Amino acid sequence: MEHDPKAARLEAVREEFEDSLDEEIELDLEEERLERMAEGIRAPNREPSLPRGLYFRELLRLQQELVRLQDWVQTHKLRVVVIFEGRDAAGKGGVIKRITQRLNPRVCRIAALPAPSERERTQWYFQRYVAQLPAAGEIVLFDRSWYNRAGVERVMGFCTEAEYEEFFRSVPEFERMLVRSGIVLVKYWFSITDEEQEFRFRMRINDPLKQWKLSPMDVQSRARWEAYTKAKEIMLARTHIPEAPWWIVEAVDKKRARLNCISHLLEQIPYATVERPPVHLPDRVRHDDYERQSIPEEMHVPGRY
Repeated sequence: MEHDPKAARLEAVREEFEDSLDEEIELDLEEERLERMAEGIRAPNREPSLPRGLYFRELLRLQQELVRLQDWVQTHKLRVVVIFEGRDAAGKGGVIKRITQRLNPRVCRIAALPAPSERERTQWYFQRYVAQLPAAGEIVLFDRSWYNRAGVERVMGFCTEAEYEEFFRSVPEFERMLVRSGIVLVKYWFSITDEEQEFRFRMRINDPLKQWKLSPMDVQSRARWEAYTKAKEIMLARTHIPEAPWWIVEAVDKKRARLNCISHLLEQIPYATVERPPVHLPDRVRHDDYERQSIPEEMHVPGRY
């Protein structure tokens, strides 16, 4: 069979491109695993989701725009903060993953802070969040933020009534100060139904790859759904300010939520293509006296696949 250089090149490019896609999405789930995950679960009442082909095409198109935005932010030394809040299992992590998937982690990074330490509890409440704010040319995505005080801390009794009220007095001024300093601040709340959250929690319980996502605090949030609803309503009413408004993402359909959120985020920051000089790959320099040294076999990772 005659060797076709063009076909070989296209196949190599296809293989490399496909390898960059999400393995879990590309891999057809085994029937046995699906049956195990579905055990004891009642399907939620949903509208039909987007076709996979359309979803992937739009996601890749939007990710290309995110790369353009990243270049603009880096070149023009912008500072961008995006806050993602919402109930447990609302899909915040999923959209953050798709935003960062093709971006440079030195430009776009995630701030997902654990519970405060004993020392941090004695500091000014916003102090540990300030340490995560971007420098020039950076984008920081907060997977939960200082709004923990208005949500989980309030509902679970981790703050006093005085601390709760002080938060609401301080946070509008804190955010206005950030905006005045030149930071672009965008705030998203991911909204799902009671039925949808229960479905996602039960999926996590049945899926060994996702059980780590379900903490004891998450389980408590199911029992306290109405308390979290009230806390959310108060938070949105008291912190929705012109300088930093809240944007609600309808997140029952994960695919639509991701596309809608990324599309909206791109509209919040005017950007254009950054012109770059063409890249020329230099010829490899060769020396007649160079000899590549062999590496001992025991240093190699075993080729099991």
